[in-house]
Amino acid sequence: MNTSEILAKVRKIEIKARGLSNNIFAGQYHSAFKGRGMAFSEVREYQFGDDVRDIDWNVTARFHKPYVKVYEEERELTVMLMVDVSGSLNFGTRNETKTDMVTEIAATLAFSAIQNNDKIGVIFFSDKIEKYIPPKKGRKHILYIIREMIDFKPESRRTDIKMALDFLNGVMKRRCTAFLMSDFYTRDDFSDTLSISSRKHDVVAIQVYDPLARELPDVGIIKVQDAETGHEMYLDTSSKKLRNAHRNYWLSLQHRLKDTFVRSNVDEVSIATNEDFVKYLMILFAKRG
Repeated sequence: MNTSEILAKVRKIEIKARGLSNNIFAGQYHSAFKGRGMAFSEVREYQFGDDVRDIDWNVTARFHKPYVKVYEEERELTVMLMVDVSGSLNFGTRNETKTDMVTEIAATLAFSAIQNNDKIGVIFFSDKIEKYIPPKKGRKHILYIIREMIDFKPESRRTDIKMALDFLNGVMKRRCTAFLMSDFYTRDDFSDTLSISSRKHDVVAIQVYDPLARELPDVGIIKVQDAETGHEMYLDTSSKKLRNAHRNYWLSLQHRLKDTFVRSNVDEVSIATNEDFVKYLMILFAKRG
């Protein structure tokens, strides 16, 4: 993809993502992802119904009448997009690959973040940290992130989610909101590290998958390749036994994954590439709001 094609794609994604964040996500994002807590703002005279625990006794003594402390939400967040760039994300049997959908979701979240004056950064990971973009504010920064997502060439094709979470825990000293975006095709057990991460940060898991992972069509013999290992094999999809085994394997993986998220106290959403991600993000936001 040459420079002009990349810029055209960046612009196209920006128009869509900004439209979604302006018209749909602004309020929901704000209520779904809270700030760091309450910060002291000012003092004012006591009014009937105020909590007596908020009385500022020093100011009250100085002016000989009761004053209370007023607090406001510390709204500013740091948002980290943790983006799986391993080989399996390049797969797609419908109109777009998993990478395409992850890019659109990430861009929409990024524009929602800057509308709320939040900082945003990115961790690109495979089975290594491919690239770290420190959190900053502003449209220019987001366009740089989108451009990187479109044209990024990872060095490795494998996946290590535990390693990525360890990096997050090490690099982010203060609490952040981390969107972990992956198809979660990994044999490694990352549950303990995820539990540690969710105690330090507000972690949200977004699974993006291709419909073929859930259901094999009956189209005869097909050749499939593992995008991360390169291993190839032939499958006879006309076999009902094979299709049932494939579906049961998918269901068992999803059950195990969901159990990991529940035990780690991590909110999650699972989206197929032929589905409307807006609907699923809205459900996620509403659940948290």
